[in-house]
Amino acid sequence: MKTLVTIGRGGTGKSSFSALMAKVFIEAKQSPILLVDADPDQNLGEMLGVDLKEAGKYTIADLIVSTFIEGGGTTIGVAPTQRIESRIWEKGLYESENFDFMAVGNKWVEGCYCMPNSALKGALESLAKNYKYVIVDSPAGLENLNRRITSEVNDIFDILDHSKKSQDHVRRAYKIAKEVDMRFENFYLIGGYRFPDDLGKRAEEELNFKYLGKIEADEQLDQFVLDGESLLDLPNTNKAYLSVKQILRNLDYL
Repeated sequence: MKTLVTIGRGGTGKSSFSALMAKVFIEAKQSPILLVDADPDQNLGEMLGVDLKEAGKYTIADLIVSTFIEGGGTTIGVAPTQRIESRIWEKGLYESENFDFMAVGNKWVEGCYCMPNSALKGALESLAKNYKYVIVDSPAGLENLNRRITSEVNDIFDILDHSKKSQDHVRRAYKIAKEVDMRFENFYLIGGYRFPDDLGKRAEEELNFKYLGKIEADEQLDQFVLDGESLLDLPNTNKAYLSVKQILRNLDYL
């Protein structure tokens, strides 16, 4: 099992990259795949053609609140991880022929949340063992990812735009990952749609991380996102899809 995490500032194309990675793996018959939307904006589901509400499913945050907060805390004889794991299977996991999906959501409460976070982390680590790839679309805050989802990652992909803030984000994200003791094998840079081709080498030298290439700008992909269509339905000749496929091929994932 490999865990791949996509991070970056809003609007750089990180959710698109996560969805296109899934499409590459699906087309290559590399499954099963679990996709986790850990970003409070929750864009990934729509890009995969998933409507949790319509499917009768809930975000993990909603399930944690109903299980540990509204449900009255612990239950005698049932471990917290076991309680939340069973609810994730039943109410939080969207299952399809080609992939499974869950959204972390953003319904958190004030005060100490140590026990629910620990339970969620344990449950997801147990669930993830059933998949070949776990793809996480994460917000910028890797400390939240470490606390709630996983502390072990294979590859982190930071999606860049052509701004100083984007480069500052890379430095901050790497620093946070080290501070919270997140264990990862590789930290990569990828250019977003609007990232100029000629800045890749410069970003690599200035930030001291390997630059893998960029997501090619593509009007068809833009229209799919605008219309709320699944990026999994893009034709295999799509430029953005092919650029992500090449990145994964260069990393020997294909």
